[in-house]
Amino acid sequence: MRVVVALGGNALMQRGDKPDAELQRANVMTAVKSLAPLAEQHELIITHGNGPQVGVLSMESINDPNLTRPYPLDTIGAETQGMIGYWMLQALQNALPGRQVLALITQTLVSAVDPAFEDPTKFVGQVYGKDEAEKLAKEYGWKVKPDGEYWRRVVPSPLPQRVIETRLIRQQVRSGTVVICAGGGGIPVFRNDVGQLEGVEAVIDKDLTASLLAETLEADCFLILTDVPRVMRNFGTPRQEEIKSTTPHELRAEDFPAGSMGPKVDAVCGFVERTGDMAAIGRLDQCMQILAGTAGTIVTPNAQWPLQSTL
Repeated sequence: MRVVVALGGNALMQRGDKPDAELQRANVMTAVKSLAPLAEQHELIITHGNGPQVGVLSMESINDPNLTRPYPLDTIGAETQGMIGYWMLQALQNALPGRQVLALITQTLVSAVDPAFEDPTKFVGQVYGKDEAEKLAKEYGWKVKPDGEYWRRVVPSPLPQRVIETRLIRQQVRSGTVVICAGGGGIPVFRNDVGQLEGVEAVIDKDLTASLLAETLEADCFLILTDVPRVMRNFGTPRQEEIKSTTPHELRAEDFPAGSMGPKVDAVCGFVERTGDMAAIGRLDQCMQILAGTAGTIVTPNAQWPLQSTL
């Protein structure tokens, strides 16, 4: 099967971790141990988050006395794609000797008039206490919002319209290459008044881009892999329960936080609604069990899975 995987930010960093390269590379190696069996049996396209890394490089840029002005977010997005792509590329090459692996710098088209530019919602960077976050916001002109018990910087998150390099990705997948692409949702770009591409100050939701890419590549399955075993109904209440198998209609009827599970639910439901294929949310280390239908929250048009004879 052709499988598109969207790795959550926890694949590289846990909340509160220091963003040291050694720690992130170790986490990437752990992630690849789970993904390698998937790549051995199926065509695999991997996307990943970059929010914490964007925050780190943004702060470095802001504090660099040699710069006239900080690097823009689209450029920092490209930097983090290259950095994380390199770590994943090398780890996958070591785990899959003889297999071709490609890490591709990827652009994602957005609308220059997307209303998201007027209401930033995308979390980037490290977490802070409220007082520290407000101090940084005042000092650097940021907008900050609460993220659970912490506070973080927020930036515009326009909707993805198309991954610019889709045709190239499709060619590589057909040739048997494992492709790492659309990191952080892709570098946000728009077409200017003469039709040329330009970067824009934003960060795109990686799960929505991954959903769009999975649809365009005609993937059989779209998996969002994170640190939770299943989506929870009535999370944090006495009526909390796991959702094992469901439909987009049933899942959209639930209430999920906009800053965490909400975009993931939107992404998987959108893919299933548009394609009629399978999507799921679950733990990274259970990706093979998710495909087998024994783990994760499985979303299909009729809540039935798997087609075990094809696995």
